[in-house]
Amino acid sequence: MEKLYYDRPYVKIFEAIVTDCRQGKDSLFEVLLDRSAFYPEGGGQPADIGTLGEAVVLDVRERPEGIVHITDKPLKAGSRVTGILDWERRFCNMQNHSGEHLLSGIVHKNYGLDNVGFHMGKDEVTVDFNGILTQEQIEAAETEVNELIWRNIPVLESYPSKEELTDIDYRSKKELTGQVRLIEFPGGDVCACCGTHVMTAGEIGILKVTGLIHYKGGVRVTMLCGGMALQDYRKKQKAVSGISVLLSAKPDRLLEAVDRLKEEGLKKDGRIGQLSKELLERKTGDYPELDAPLLVFERDLTPVLLRQFCTMLYEGKKGSVVMVCSGDEGVFQYALGSGREDMRALSKALNERLNGRGGGSALMAQGTFQALPEDIRKAFEDKS
Repeated sequence: MEKLYYDRPYVKIFEAIVTDCRQGKDSLFEVLLDRSAFYPEGGGQPADIGTLGEAVVLDVRERPEGIVHITDKPLKAGSRVTGILDWERRFCNMQNHSGEHLLSGIVHKNYGLDNVGFHMGKDEVTVDFNGILTQEQIEAAETEVNELIWRNIPVLESYPSKEELTDIDYRSKKELTGQVRLIEFPGGDVCACCGTHVMTAGEIGILKVTGLIHYKGGVRVTMLCGGMALQDYRKKQKAVSGISVLLSAKPDRLLEAVDRLKEEGLKKDGRIGQLSKELLERKTGDYPELDAPLLVFERDLTPVLLRQFCTMLYEGKKGSVVMVCSGDEGVFQYALGSGREDMRALSKALNERLNGRGGGSALMAQGTFQALPEDIRKAFEDKS
């Protein structure tokens, strides 16, 4: 089969003969052609989609029998069909795949790290390196990649012989056999690859690193190129503009505004926490001392306040065993406390009976019940 995606990667429409069509899975069909411009999934690059005649091409896979096009309709063997690629998707993949080559090549050249994982997703491209990169290092690599893009260096394709390969310094994720296809960005990268790429680096437009995290002993870099980078910038610019209006701050002063807002929020939270604690202390004083189990239902308590109120009650000897519950709609947070008995056993018994979960120490246990108040009350009376 003639692989047009290699020989003529910019072909958007082509004619082909259907050599076979068979029933596939899930009411889909598997179509083979004598020539195709549809790139099959491989090497981290997604498959092309588009149409073959009136059939929609949903996926393309390379199998021992050839390039298989997964379609929603059957095509008659021997018929001539027109294939039309979703070119926007293909060109986006070419931009991102080419950009990944440059980034991986520059990182390898400057820092000696290898690309050990590559995935082109719907919203982002990830590259995994087998070592640590700092933010400063990845920004320096990003700058060098974009300088090569703006110089519009050519993208070269070659098929060296086995003998010639021994004299070429190139990247490869695995040991290769058979004919090797090399993609070269002069001054940037030489790599064995089966994917599709732009013809000149300028078509990548721009490469922007959008994330850097530690991953499996190395780092995972998130990046975008070309059209995807532009869309990402527009989305973030809208978000920045919206936040700027909400905070009445210029875009370049947003970090200061958010820090100030966070500090004010912490002060308010501290004051609210103190007032809530004082309120609970007053409520605790309203309960008489009691040498018997005490169950209290209280509205709108956070887990911290729930624990504090329970502690106040049992330390104030308002009950031999104290349980405080807060919630509604059949879901309640609870805190169990006692200075006499082991709360771990009681918590486990109540959890089993009230579809609950949680635990803690001998003095205090916390968790959640999925039960009605009357069921909680009955279980507490029975178990305590």
